[in-house]
Amino acid sequence: MSGDILSPSGEPTVAPLSLSPGEALARMRAAAPLVHNITNYVVMTPTANALLAAGAAPAMLHAPEEAPEFAAIASALVVNIGTLSAPWLAAMISSVRAAVAAGRPWVLDPVAGGATAFRREAVSALLAERPAVVRGNASEILAAAAGGVAGRGVDAAHGVADAAGHADALARRLGAVVVISGPVDIVTDGTRRVELSNGVEMLTRVTGTGCTATALIGAFLGAGIAPLEAAVGAMTLIAVAGEIAADVGPGEPPRGPGSFAVHLHDALWSITPEVLDARARIAVVSATG
Repeated sequence: MSGDILSPSGEPTVAPLSLSPGEALARMRAAAPLVHNITNYVVMTPTANALLAAGAAPAMLHAPEEAPEFAAIASALVVNIGTLSAPWLAAMISSVRAAVAAGRPWVLDPVAGGATAFRREAVSALLAERPAVVRGNASEILAAAAGGVAGRGVDAAHGVADAAGHADALARRLGAVVVISGPVDIVTDGTRRVELSNGVEMLTRVTGTGCTATALIGAFLGAGIAPLEAAVGAMTLIAVAGEIAADVGPGEPPRGPGSFAVHLHDALWSITPEVLDARARIAVVSATG
């Protein structure tokens, strides 16, 4: 398989992560990175609140007149195409170039990237700028990898398994990390594939939790954490926080989406690195060749 590391016996093995999710969380909080988000109108407030709760500092700027200048001074840039327009796309591309020129990492969330011709062209243009990380659902990653139509708006019409091999190939083509969100999240750099089994179904019932996950990846990147470990740390953080937010005492009714959203932010604030590592369910395997 591509990128296999051989053990002394000659059997393929896989290099472990250089940081656990808890170690990455501790580093992110110590750095308190400034995360510049060019994101969609629907998720601006919950995304900003989640970044603050987790330990980062959010900024929401999208005007072409100032976004590139700010991207060069922020710790990381997050680009989310959820409510896309031509002026926003221009600001995204110029901001990405400014961030890269300044040595700042950036992450792409190709929301509904296969739904329309405009979105497909936007995703293609942004991928050409080489993000450090791309995160989406299975249909969004399939569309990004193939440049075609996949999914129905923001909803995934495909399973994670359908997109896993395409994510591996996209990661190798871009020299980036690709994340697929789903019942089991997959994080791949094209050589190693990390399978994350935490999370709860209620995360899919609250608007913007996927977008929040992308923003958290930006926070971990902004702390100087390598893309694979940054993505694993951020995805594990929101998944475990979701588990904590959904937890109720004996005899209590399940939480609905409204109260769950509030408890999710509380969990992002209160979770410790030790708890994150203790609850993390992670498997590192070799990516497909």
